[in-house]
Amino acid sequence: MNWAVIMAGGSGERFWPLSRRKTPKQLLAITAKRTMIQEAVDRLQIQPARVMVVTNAVQAPAVRRQLPAVKNIVAEPMGRNTAPCVALAAVMIARKDPDAVMVVVPADSWIGDVAKYRTVVRESLALAAKRDVLITIGISPTAPHTGYGYVQVGKKITGRFSEAVRFVEKPDLPTAKRYLASGQYRWNAGMFVWSARAILAAYRRHQPALLAEIEKIRDTRSLKRIYPTLEKISVDYAIMEKADNVVAANGDFPWDDVGDWAALARHFPSVDGNAVRGDFLGVNATDCVVYNSGGHLVGAVGVTGLVIVHTKDATLVCRKEDSQRVRDLVKLLPGAYL
Repeated sequence: MNWAVIMAGGSGERFWPLSRRKTPKQLLAITAKRTMIQEAVDRLQIQPARVMVVTNAVQAPAVRRQLPAVKNIVAEPMGRNTAPCVALAAVMIARKDPDAVMVVVPADSWIGDVAKYRTVVRESLALAAKRDVLITIGISPTAPHTGYGYVQVGKKITGRFSEAVRFVEKPDLPTAKRYLASGQYRWNAGMFVWSARAILAAYRRHQPALLAEIEKIRDTRSLKRIYPTLEKISVDYAIMEKADNVVAANGDFPWDDVGDWAALARHFPSVDGNAVRGDFLGVNATDCVVYNSGGHLVGAVGVTGLVIVHTKDATLVCRKEDSQRVRDLVKLLPGAYL
């Protein structure tokens, strides 16, 4: 049977002050009328009984409220990155359904063409059910983006699937331009498809100690005891970069990881050259991203390239190019604003 695993443990620090510890980006309606995690679950079209959400203890109550039909909600006692998260989900699903095939996706991605996305997922699930492969869905790049990791693809296997040659880190601009021109690279979207057997075999080969500890987890008590002791490592480093059976599926749908406030320039309505959500007036204000949750009017005069975010108890102003550094500000905040 097909299963979905939604990774929803992110803290959403780069979307402060809208995002808070209990309601990070994936639990907010930033790019649509529904929250990002609701969108992630709905577009997969997998029965709720076979959807598993891995989140954390702080966010789990909100996840349950937003996804009342989903009963398989796992609350990590603390974040340990994606390798322990994926291993835990695979072990738990395999205990229920040894023949399971899993699609594993982040809770906070934007997908621009849901029909195409569903086609890629459906074809990937079909291939993973037939072959002992680990599939990564790579997005066809539309620009030399320096904020994404990449997957180099090689020999074509069938249809949209090719051998994955290597994973590469976020490149500088000249390198990203070479990647784009070559046609051999895809953006690494952090979306995966595999059978439970294939991914657990990969953990036994490449991360046996991690898997051995995960397999000891049987209940909430053992989860709380064991999980914090696990290595903090991504599934890319732990498994995908080491495995020799990795396949890249060409994702020919619009995708955005919506990594910070500046990214919302692509998703908010344009008002006089600014990307705006909420009440805003500008005079000689251009190329700004403005989010106003209501309560009063936001105005700007003679500015360009700013992020301006107003919520009921906090206001953020920064340059768009510094959007990633909002997480540095969050580290300095008193508890009342987290």
